[in-house]
Amino acid sequence: MADMIATRDSFSKVLVELGEKDNNIIAMNADLSASTKTDAFEKRFPERFINAGIAECNMLGMAAGMAHCGKTVFASSFCMFASGRAFEIIRNSIAHTHANVKICASHAGLAVGEDGATHQSVEDVAIMRDIPGMTVISPADDVSARKLIKAAAAVKGPFYIRLGRAAAPVVYPEDTEFEIGKAVTVLEGSDFTVISSGCMLETALAAADILKEEGISVRVIDMHTIKPIDEDAIVRAAVETKGIVTVEDHSVIGGLGSAVAEVLCAKAPARLRTVGIRDCFGESGKPAQLYEKYGLTAADVAAAVRSLK
Repeated sequence: MADMIATRDSFSKVLVELGEKDNNIIAMNADLSASTKTDAFEKRFPERFINAGIAECNMLGMAAGMAHCGKTVFASSFCMFASGRAFEIIRNSIAHTHANVKICASHAGLAVGEDGATHQSVEDVAIMRDIPGMTVISPADDVSARKLIKAAAAVKGPFYIRLGRAAAPVVYPEDTEFEIGKAVTVLEGSDFTVISSGCMLETALAAADILKEEGISVRVIDMHTIKPIDEDAIVRAAVETKGIVTVEDHSVIGGLGSAVAEVLCAKAPARLRTVGIRDCFGESGKPAQLYEKYGLTAADVAAAVRSLK
């Protein structure tokens, strides 16, 4: 059985590693360091850690200021608060000024589970993707999270990095290479394509296994960078397979599915089905129960692929 590691824990580990190599790395939190796992950095480098309290707007405004003084700032909160409460500061103080701030937001989507609708951010990718100059990353597992966060640290400018609360299976071998803006084809297939982001990669692969038993060959693509999206990978899928299904723990409005649809409309019209949250809020419950109720299981993805036949 694959190791199970939450990408918020991956973030915690790599943040300390980055801090050990670069004294200009600053970590910030909005009174959630135990939950976002920035407490490890706080213990190791207390002089470079700032707890802004329950004040995300203040935190990100300070982050922008420190970035313009030459620091690389990793600011962390829950997805709901980082993207929603602090939108105007992110837009005007960080993105508009191209500040070197990495917003590492945890507790994404229905996977937050029992915390309920108020904390289950299903809109954050849409919000962040719409901001000019913002790079949006949603890693699938421990290996991709650690390597993509390191890659983000090496690039000056604003990033929104979407992280999970729940442990996720480690899919990638340690020697896998990742490039921002370049998707990874995790499984080759010739009949249909499933494009996933974040924790839904496991679901996409499980759906491919179901369909393989039915003689259907499915290509599985991990679209870890939602902006800038890998247009070439999408176009190849449209040309080489008979249709595409996207799956995301996020609203189907404005997220991965919308991003893929934009590329298809402009460059390679193809049949598309989107699996995700259907214009509604979540509720409190076990993540597996919520995925079942809201149609985000491997069986749901497999059904969406069959509908393209």
